[in-house]
Amino acid sequence: MFQSRTNTCGELRLADVGKRVTLVGWLDSIREVSANLIFVVLRDFYGTTQIVADCEEMIRQLKEITRESTIQVTGVVRERSSRNPKQDTGDIELVPERVSVLGRCRYHELPFQVNRSREADEAVRLKYRFLDLRNPEVKRNMVLRSNVVAALRASMIEHGFLEITTPILTASSPEGARDYLVPARNHPGKFYALPQAPQQFKQLLMTAGFDRYFQIAPCFRDEDARADRSPGEFYQLDMEMAFATQEDVFAVIEDVLPPVFEKYGAYHRASSAPFVRIPYREAMDKYGSDKPDLRIDLTVSDATDLLAGCGFEPFAEGNRIKAVVVSGFKETRKFIDKVCADVEVQAGSKMYWFRMDENGEFVGGISKFLSDRHDAVITALQLTPGCFVGLSAGTLDAARKTAGVMVKTLGARVPGHMDPEQYAFCWIVDFPMYEVGEESGELEFCHNPFSMPSGGLAVLEAAERGEVDPLTITADQYDLVCNGVELSSGAVRNHDPDIMVKAFELVRLGEADVKAKFPAMYNAFCYGAPPHAGIAPGVDRMVMLLAGEESIREIIPFPMNKNAQDLMMDAPSEVTQRQLDELHIQLHLPKKE
Repeated sequence: MFQSRTNTCGELRLADVGKRVTLVGWLDSIREVSANLIFVVLRDFYGTTQIVADCEEMIRQLKEITRESTIQVTGVVRERSSRNPKQDTGDIELVPERVSVLGRCRYHELPFQVNRSREADEAVRLKYRFLDLRNPEVKRNMVLRSNVVAALRASMIEHGFLEITTPILTASSPEGARDYLVPARNHPGKFYALPQAPQQFKQLLMTAGFDRYFQIAPCFRDEDARADRSPGEFYQLDMEMAFATQEDVFAVIEDVLPPVFEKYGAYHRASSAPFVRIPYREAMDKYGSDKPDLRIDLTVSDATDLLAGCGFEPFAEGNRIKAVVVSGFKETRKFIDKVCADVEVQAGSKMYWFRMDENGEFVGGISKFLSDRHDAVITALQLTPGCFVGLSAGTLDAARKTAGVMVKTLGARVPGHMDPEQYAFCWIVDFPMYEVGEESGELEFCHNPFSMPSGGLAVLEAAERGEVDPLTITADQYDLVCNGVELSSGAVRNHDPDIMVKAFELVRLGEADVKAKFPAMYNAFCYGAPPHAGIAPGVDRMVMLLAGEESIREIIPFPMNKNAQDLMMDAPSEVTQRQLDELHIQLHLPKKE
């Protein structure tokens, strides 16, 4: 125990009554009952304790102390006459004999009330994050994060993985997101990059003979923020296995994650092994998303042949039509309008609808366009009285996307279609190796160019000869999804230089390009690389799910705002001309309008 205290503020109980103790912490609140009685709540990392003063001198001393000052209180523990069952120390209180101010808060007005900081404006919270973190509710998420990371680390070590740290200063990667660049002072005109992920290093470790690697890896990407993505930096449980298949990776993850989610999660049920496996194309057709939330029982049906040409303009020939059927629907028109508006905001396309009333008739929405195919619609969509049908239309991608948003929105809001008290994991597998680029109109890699194509060299050569459509080639790549959130992408790696070169040739890049862009990895693979596979679940996203938070910033100790700014440290910030000169950098700033 620290010399400045004998106990913590969350520790004292009835058994301690009569003891003389010393507590330290922050002055949380003061309540003056009368001129002769004052109550003070003292807060530290561990909890709170009530201090009761009823002598004039002690009352005077306490009233002079500003809230959030750090103080030391020595006194005698006594039983409370009016107990507080909501407080761990609610059976006792401390009668002070001596109070010392250890660190005075110089401000009488705080930017927000600490125990209600989450109600404050986010910009203010981030600027005064050190105060925000004093809120026990906010601090609880940081403790959770620490416990989860410790549990993940212990489990990985138990599974025979070796923790190895990889470089932070590395080379810029031509693939993936935008790099954060670091000028090299001793090499004018050249730059390091902060790693977007330890991808190449962990694969090089496999070629170096390390069998099982992991680390809680920091990753840096210059990306825009989202609710489930922090700009700047994030952490992932990075792992790689030599002489491994997709099944080997699945077995480890399915053994490591469920116990952590069951122990630390807001819900205490998690999918057990084996997780559901859904091919990518099936996920897009059935759920309208490659990140399905399996807690929801709604699915997507194709209604193109059924509804095309019905006279409703968005369902004109050439458009794809998707339907989501919701049984037991008893919501109001106001509810429907709100859902339609929200779906349009999220998907960028309109949602259409109709209902089947208790008499079996179609009502509302686009029902007037369906009179000539009433029975066919009922049969095809398996409708029963009380069903609601949400519809989307447009290109295949647009109709799918809108239908996917409908599934998640209706599933979450209509009672009886979601089991929220669980963590539902699934694997999305068999991703396309290639796609046609929207801008280029030419063949491009769909996801990870270093994934092993299913079928290996033979299928790539067949595609080169025109015997196989490249768009039908799948990759041994997989995503881990939980409750509609993508936790990670992973893959069986392409470890054979011949297969790697052939994969790149199909997108108009040759061996010279591969050598130039990925020299270390290509060179290492030429020295006999083992088959290897891996994955890297995001730690921040996992903790966000476990804490039941909607924003990832709530589980990061010192997050940036949506514009990748640290308001507390005032970063990014300007630097001196001397620093720029040392780095041989000249600024060319855009003109201010």
